[in-house]
Amino acid sequence: MNDSNDKTLRDLQKVLQISRAMVATHELDDLLPLIIHHSLELLDVERATLFLYEETRNELVARIATGVKELRVPADKGFCGETVRTGQTLLVPDAYADPRFNPQVDKDTGFRTRNIMSVPLRGYEGKLVGVLQVLNKRKGDFLLYDVELAEMLGAQAGVVLQRARLIEHYLQKQKMERAMQIARDIQRSLLPEKAPDIPGFDVAGLSEPADETGGDTFDFIPLPNGHWAFVVADATGHGIGPALVIAETRAMLRASAQLTQADSTSVAGILRTANQLLAHDLGGGTFVTCFLGILDPAAGILTYASAGHGPLLFYRRAEDAFDQIAATGLPLGVMEEAEFDDVLQFRFSPGDMAVVTTDGVFEAMDEERNMFGVDRMLEAIRAGRDRSTRDMIDDLQATVTRFSAGLPQADDLTAIAVKRT
Repeated sequence: MNDSNDKTLRDLQKVLQISRAMVATHELDDLLPLIIHHSLELLDVERATLFLYEETRNELVARIATGVKELRVPADKGFCGETVRTGQTLLVPDAYADPRFNPQVDKDTGFRTRNIMSVPLRGYEGKLVGVLQVLNKRKGDFLLYDVELAEMLGAQAGVVLQRARLIEHYLQKQKMERAMQIARDIQRSLLPEKAPDIPGFDVAGLSEPADETGGDTFDFIPLPNGHWAFVVADATGHGIGPALVIAETRAMLRASAQLTQADSTSVAGILRTANQLLAHDLGGGTFVTCFLGILDPAAGILTYASAGHGPLLFYRRAEDAFDQIAATGLPLGVMEEAEFDDVLQFRFSPGDMAVVTTDGVFEAMDEERNMFGVDRMLEAIRAGRDRSTRDMIDDLQATVTRFSAGLPQADDLTAIAVKRT
């Protein structure tokens, strides 16, 4: 009797020591082998596996196990699955006599499973954290005493594991947020720092991503002979993937413009080169809509084409009227052999204006799912016709925000405006 009491006391002291060691360990990758090691020693077993429960996939994942590689199993299958389903410790005194046992792992590893104990691990408020499975009691069978000891250890381990996973998720989130902030800063740095100073013209642009990073861009590219290229481009979707695509698109357009010594006759060639390069890189379903216009300030003529981007808005001050021009070609990246020879021109008179936006402007919605639409865009542009282009597009953005009535921005908002003064 005294020997039994002494053993119980020693085991309780071990559990206390293990609990202290677990509490002092915050890293999940350090905590998992610690629990495995102490489980082997405390329960006097040959093998132990700790499965973490992934609720979103309803899977049990063993990131570390003695004697086997990482395991990923459905949370509703096998002995562990029954432990998850019942929430109770499961004892299997003779594995090969139990029809639920799958001997394939033994065949693959050369191990021989005799008996099994499977213990649920729960965190705060009874939330399932994982399952501890131990195999082959070294001396005889698992007893109720072993169950009580394992459940005592499991109660401590579950809470500590839950804490460690929360810390891990928090650190991963912080790391991702830092990475996204860096990506956002890089993307913002690719936008023009200021509008170009073009005699006789007033130019402005803005881009506001819906996420930390966006799939839109605009650019002002200086060309030989005092000409300027204007770009508005929109990659499918928004977020980090489209942000990478749009950065590549910007680089290709800039390089093509510089390499071809672009002037007002080069619009089709620049788009053709960028399209061929993008079509080679992009997978199916990914493309970029792009407006490219080259301004000859001395002649007051904008030569342009649109790769799937529209509508393009041209305001004639003398008539107080708009021309709405649709896309003149396919989006970039769809077909490598696409041509962009349908090139148009707009001749500016004083007060005339060209405005190009991405679809995040006119497709913005209010709480009743009404779309902002092109007509409201025209009203906002007309209202700002005698103001600076900077003020006009800032007011356009503010109008879209008010229309959306505080709803989260659903898509990137990008616009440029070019006006003859």
